[in-house]
Amino acid sequence: MRAEDETIFALATAPGRGAVAVMRVSGRRALAALIALAGRAPPARRAALRSLRDPISGDPIDDALVLWMPGPASFTGEDCVEFHLHGGSAIIAALTAALGGPLQCRLARPGEFTERAFRHGRLDLTQAEGIADLVEAETGAQLRQALRQARGELGAKYAAWRASLQGALALVEAAIDFPDEGLEDGLAARALGEAQALAALLNAELAIAARGIRVRDGFLVAILGPPNAGKSSLLNRLVGADRAIVSARPGTTRDIVEVGLSLCGYFVRLADSAGLRETTDEIEEEGVRRAKDLAARADLRVFLAAPEQIEAISDFRPLMVEGDLVCLSQADRLIGDEADALTEIYRHSAAGVSIFALSARDGVGLERLLNEIAEAAAEDAGLSGAPALTRERHRQCVQRALEALTGAGEAAIRGPEVLAEHLRAANMALGELVGAVRVEDVLGAIFSQFCIGK
Repeated sequence: MRAEDETIFALATAPGRGAVAVMRVSGRRALAALIALAGRAPPARRAALRSLRDPISGDPIDDALVLWMPGPASFTGEDCVEFHLHGGSAIIAALTAALGGPLQCRLARPGEFTERAFRHGRLDLTQAEGIADLVEAETGAQLRQALRQARGELGAKYAAWRASLQGALALVEAAIDFPDEGLEDGLAARALGEAQALAALLNAELAIAARGIRVRDGFLVAILGPPNAGKSSLLNRLVGADRAIVSARPGTTRDIVEVGLSLCGYFVRLADSAGLRETTDEIEEEGVRRAKDLAARADLRVFLAAPEQIEAISDFRPLMVEGDLVCLSQADRLIGDEADALTEIYRHSAAGVSIFALSARDGVGLERLLNEIAEAAAEDAGLSGAPALTRERHRQCVQRALEALTGAGEAAIRGPEVLAEHLRAANMALGELVGAVRVEDVLGAIFSQFCIGK
């Protein structure tokens, strides 16, 4: 029997004891399973209280609310049943044994319910990914982005791109297939113009591609500076836990220590790093290399320097980007005029950075630091605009489509047949975005990341 012909079931709520547990069943045997367990089915899409019994022994399982949702008007597009049970482990085990035994259903694989919804045309591939992101969302920004994607906004944008491309392809193929039918002149030129306009759209999309990916995966903030600048102390204070080792001995931090933080509705990844300095220690040298790599890929850099380390800031100018933060750390130890110290830091820093004092010990400047990070994350997210690419898979598909369209101009010179090949390649890449082109290994990789029961 093919996997899609089997009836599947899984717990849709978190495992473990709770007030309520929901068991989902999908497939052509769903109704038979419901009748075998509950005696009769309720009216479609209306909850009803039923006594569930083991279909072989007749032993009671639970008094549960049951829902019967005949396909295709269900989440998966198949006949579906839900059992809303009391959340005891013995109840769940008894129902699992009945469904997986005499009722000939099988446990669902991770993401199989959503995969069936995709295969039955209930949603496109980007909507399926949006549902997975909804389950994983930890911040308000992630929730808003995932909702827009699950509701089909991202898929609609991709579909519009593909419709434009298919229109251009139709013009070229008409010119190829019906050269003597009196069609208007310049069909291939019109198609090329539409392809080039779409290429400009795709190029603009790739320019902001990281925006949606960062909302989903996190806005990366690198904490950098010389040894003993207070980087680890700052990380621990910001997250409220001892996540990084703090020691008076220089060079304690050798690797990247990363901690996630929900900040004003955005997911921020704070990363502590090795102190930046010249060293002959092989392990510390690798830590410094990783710190510089972190600086290069971070979305925002926070440079720290203790009062006696101000001149070291000059060494970090090549790593600074406009909008970064440069902080006089350990401000509680400052002897003398703070304004003079900040002026000195300004002299050693690159242009376009924000400079202020802070102390992880007494909390001075921490509120400003968090506000600066939150503002940078919010500006980077740009959630008020059109939905952005949210996964590396999306970016790669758009990149392949753009590469095909970029070569369309030269292809048109070689003839409409060559131009058509480029447009077909771009169409294939955009079709893969929404799942219109079904590449099985891609589907397997996507749905295997889902939780069981979704």
